[in-house]
Amino acid sequence: MEEPIFENRVNLNDLNQAVTEITNEIKKIIIGQDEMVRLIIAALLADGHVLIQGVPGVAKTLTAKLVARSVNAVFSRIQFTPDLMPSDVIGTPVFNPADARFEFKKGPVFGNIILVDEINRAPAKTQAALLEVMEERQVSVDGKTHVMDTPFMVIATQNPIEQEGTYRLPEAQLDRFLFKIEVPYPTEEEEFLILRRFHQLGNQHVLDHVRQALTGAQINQLRQQVKAIIIEEKLLGFIAKLTHQTRNNKAVYLGASPRASLSIMNAAKAMAAICGRDFVTPDDVITVAAPVLRHRIILSPEKEMEGVTENEVIKQMINGLEIPR
Repeated sequence: MEEPIFENRVNLNDLNQAVTEITNEIKKIIIGQDEMVRLIIAALLADGHVLIQGVPGVAKTLTAKLVARSVNAVFSRIQFTPDLMPSDVIGTPVFNPADARFEFKKGPVFGNIILVDEINRAPAKTQAALLEVMEERQVSVDGKTHVMDTPFMVIATQNPIEQEGTYRLPEAQLDRFLFKIEVPYPTEEEEFLILRRFHQLGNQHVLDHVRQALTGAQINQLRQQVKAIIIEEKLLGFIAKLTHQTRNNKAVYLGASPRASLSIMNAAKAMAAICGRDFVTPDDVITVAAPVLRHRIILSPEKEMEGVTENEVIKQMINGLEIPR
């Protein structure tokens, strides 16, 4: 965390302490993957959902569990499969013989932090059911609306390698995720440290080493502080230019929507708060640009055939813009 040079106009002491405590709890188990941990915490503070993509075994699910463990909130895990029905996620009306009427039995999506494992294995109908919950923070069943408790956050994982038995996530649902986090393999040194740590843990359960550092009510308070972070108009203009550039770039078939601009702004505020500042800098915007945009743009077929990645195109667009100072 950066040392503030000037006195903050927004009191971030509680937020900085909370971020430090959550990070320390996660780091008791997780070796490396600093960017993934920081982006998940930023999404938690920015009231956004996260899609984590990586090959099996790089601690995607474990990290999500550790984040939930460090927060005193209701945690649910849903394993998505091709035969999963919407009612398995959101719940279903159940007949109660004692009252001779139907009662709504809530599904696992009713919680505060929801881990959706292998989200791309569920069919379109189940994806659509999750879509409303993620965007509207509510579920509609039999004409009745059931509002989710706050905080509410979906952490979804997917494997980019396996394609058999998977369903491509529709753009409308991808747009609901604040970040798409790409998790790489650990370095050789990090892998050695992973082996040593889990050897030292022995028969102990890893989650037992993580204590609860925050409550749901505290998260709601911290989110209000993040919203109060200051961002200058020239940076708003930079965000607008960057998003607009995605719609006028020959390498991009489908550009980002205005929701992407709002996501960059909110994520940049959260990143500034994590760094101990009550104002957003251009570096904050650049840091979150790729995680916010990489799943919201579709490259042209020509660029895909050339092996160009979304990250490379986003970096090129940023380099082509004048960065405000």
